Amino acid sequence: VQLVESGGGLVQAGGSLRLSCAASGDVFSINAMGWYRQAPGTQRIWVAHITRDGVTKVADSVKGRFTISRDNAKNVIYLEMNSLKPEDTAVYYCRKYETYYRGDYYPNYWGQGTQVTVFS
Repeated sequence: VQLVESGGGLVQAGGSLRLSCAASGDVFSINAMGWYRQAPGTQRIWVAHITRDGVTKVADSVKGRFTISRDNAKNVIYLEMNSLKPEDTAVYYCRKYETYYRGDYYPNYWGQGTQVTVFS
């Protein structure tokens, strides 16, 4: 599986961005996917995830501001980010979670990341 993120950029505090993550390759193996972020000098942390059936969960730090969604037909997941704050500045990564499909194991995959910078 290959994951390619896009949509990052420079935005003023209070603004919005929508990130996309397009999957290709063994997409039949994709079940849950998620977004993570990593600020300079910190560990990568979980932001949100979504199952193939559309069940979502987001971190408390972004709840009410970020929304995760997916389009299974296009093999794309999105992260709609509103009311952005400077502390949201980070590289955002898309992740395909490990899964089993018809008895075969498919590992985690990560995208290359997309930079989001929020200035005040």
